[in-house]
Amino acid sequence: MNDGTITLPWLVVRQDDNGNRYRVGRYATRAEAQKIADSLDSRGHRQLYWVERVGETSGSGDDG
Repeated sequence: MNDGTITLPWLVVRQDDNGNRYRVGRYATRAEAQKIADSLDSRGHRQLYWVERVGETSGSGDDG
């Protein structure tokens, strides 16, 4: 796909202490997304942050 659109296949996801999940942002590279997730995680709040590729469903218990 080379029609001038930007592909952002990496998500940063946050899960709060009630189990609710939210998309924080989309990023072009895994490294960029991981940097954001690490930065947010280092704040010491009770939320969890992780990186996943668009189309993946993290936490489904279906790891293979």
